[in-house]
Amino acid sequence: MPPRDHAVHGARLTREVEDVVADSRRARPAAIDPSLILRVRLDAPVSEEQWASIGLTLLSSDADRSLVLFANTRDLAAFQARLSAYSQPAQPGRANPPYAGFVTAIASVSAVDPGDRVGRRLKDEGFAGPDDFDVGATYTVDVEMWDLGQRALREAKVAQVETFVTNQGGAVVDRYSGPSIALTRIRATGAVVRALLDVPEIASIDLPPQLDVEASERLDMSLAETPPLGAVDPEAPLIGIIDSGVNDHPLIADALIDAIAVPATLASVDAHGHGTRVAGIALFGDLAAQLQSGVLERPFRLCAARVVDDTGNFAATALAPNIMREAIGTLHERHGCRIFVVALADRYSVYDGGKVGAWAATLDELARDLDVVIICTSGNRTPRSGEALEEAVTEYPRYLSEEDNRLFEPGGAINAITVGALAQGPGLGEEHGQDARVRPITAALEPSPFTRVGPGPEGAIKPDFVEIGGTMVFDPVVRRLLRGDQLPSAGVLTLSHAPVDRLFASGSGTSYAAPRLAFKAASVLARLPNASANLVRALLAISAATPDEARDRLGAIDESLIARTCGYGVPDLERAAFSGDPRVILYADDELAIDHFAIYEIPIPTAFQSDAGRRHVRVSLAYDPPVRHTRADYAGLGMNFRVYRGCDPSVLFEHFRRRTQEEGAFPEIENRYGCKLEPGPRAREVGSLQVAEVAYQRDVSSYGDVYHLVVRCEAGWAADRVTHQRFAVAVELAHERATHLYARIRERVRA
Repeated sequence: MPPRDHAVHGARLTREVEDVVADSRRARPAAIDPSLILRVRLDAPVSEEQWASIGLTLLSSDADRSLVLFANTRDLAAFQARLSAYSQPAQPGRANPPYAGFVTAIASVSAVDPGDRVGRRLKDEGFAGPDDFDVGATYTVDVEMWDLGQRALREAKVAQVETFVTNQGGAVVDRYSGPSIALTRIRATGAVVRALLDVPEIASIDLPPQLDVEASERLDMSLAETPPLGAVDPEAPLIGIIDSGVNDHPLIADALIDAIAVPATLASVDAHGHGTRVAGIALFGDLAAQLQSGVLERPFRLCAARVVDDTGNFAATALAPNIMREAIGTLHERHGCRIFVVALADRYSVYDGGKVGAWAATLDELARDLDVVIICTSGNRTPRSGEALEEAVTEYPRYLSEEDNRLFEPGGAINAITVGALAQGPGLGEEHGQDARVRPITAALEPSPFTRVGPGPEGAIKPDFVEIGGTMVFDPVVRRLLRGDQLPSAGVLTLSHAPVDRLFASGSGTSYAAPRLAFKAASVLARLPNASANLVRALLAISAATPDEARDRLGAIDESLIARTCGYGVPDLERAAFSGDPRVILYADDELAIDHFAIYEIPIPTAFQSDAGRRHVRVSLAYDPPVRHTRADYAGLGMNFRVYRGCDPSVLFEHFRRRTQEEGAFPEIENRYGCKLEPGPRAREVGSLQVAEVAYQRDVSSYGDVYHLVVRCEAGWAADRVTHQRFAVAVELAHERATHLYARIRERVRA
């Protein structure tokens, strides 16, 4: 924090506050009652409680310590009183004036500039401020309001904005009001948009999302005969496809139990084709392998919500949060569906490491509120074009780390699962055997050239997983990067939405990786029907590993790119759903009170302690915190874990429990008792899905036959809203040699 002359600094801040108050009193759109909202830039952290004590509510916080605050009254008397006291000479015997810690941390105070309300997609289109809007042109934009605390107040402000728009000849197209998000979509002139950019209660004005949906495959691929179809279990888990609809394909018609449209004006038929292709992978998993096996097994059922039009975009009359909440909520309420695939993304909204968007926040809210698994994609990007087309080959995989290749909205959702893509192979067909000009980009199990990368909010590991999603091939003859829709060998086999013309189709994209993960999630749920969404996530995570091929290719560029591209890797279905002789999974589906902890025993058989060979203890933790997308600290609370060996549990209890001031400091735990888990706390604890492990090759029998897992729940801004947090934790003990590990631990657990 820079040194301050408190008299000069206090006087300057006082003038800035007076300017903000004066600005709030100037003329605004007549229908809208203005609020006092100000931007504060900090040089050091100031707690939310300190702002609340002077009548200011935190609306938004950014990683650069820039805050937006809402004044609960029409003046800033308490704030100005502190500035005045700070500006006076220090009292005798004191080194600093009153409120020095608070005021010194403040760098500046100002009104929120209208240009700050211009959304990311509009800025990408060249709109920087009000003057860039043609007063006579008509715009369709999404207007998001600040969360002013009380829902009724927020909705009243939305109503005032809508009244102003309609009085000026504009139209309200749609609106959404969620737990912390208030959006209204309007169609109005540039003059109206200019006026709204001057309204303090408005957080942002932006273009509606443009979706990242690949063009419909137009392949002529068909099979003369198909293997017999397996029966559909009427009690099998359901997978919800939130997409362009799902058609009555002869291979899935009897597995599709319901199809709706949101909004209802959309026909439920899949004219675009994307949803049927996604559904084919969700139902069959690896369809190519199934066709080779001689029977088409369908272990799950499907339900579908059509949410995009024939062009693959949301209806202009509906907001993404409204669509998601109605589609997912309806299928969950009607059928108890608990796994959803949202293989759609906003191709004009790249997650830049700041705040997530309203779409992602809505998915996070739904995952928490409904206890469902929501699977979305990292998004797709054509890596190079024009004169640089060849760099798609020569610069691979370096371009995956470019800022422009970050996740698409809603891939930053933390309670949802985000999936990136791996290539199934080089993608070359037989026709290219003698053609040296056509160049592959990938080998098998390397990252797809189009996949997008993280990290997620606050550096969290995103995407969570990767699955096979196809690849691209460079064809210099036609000067194009060919995907699976143009070149079947480059894509993933799935079902065609027009089965009269052809049964099967091929495509490349993260949209084909997400339903493959849904197939595995549903398999876990089939094995454990009462599992929470957190437990499904934890079991998928504990089974996942990054293929050596991807690790080697990315590690040669940057070790950090491995996790940013692949997350925790590819889940292994057998490892996620079953224990075996050389490996055992223990799990708990539980909840903790805020600022409490739980201690779990991990039985360690003698063979695991001393037998030669590599063995490991791996832990995964999944929880679904409350979120607020206007905050830099997106999650409302945090959870983490530690593993200890050879330590008496009473020592752990005394170390972690709350202590009174009279009891003094908590007793430290000797370093030798702590298992050194990798990745370390700093890397893993920012996410709501965490995995770490410790591996041994030497004798560890001196630490005894019981380890202890400590899981903690730490309060954040949501501590005044929730009292408990649900979570699931899984522990895997694995030995590279078969040592009857499962039988021995089973005996211990039963005892």
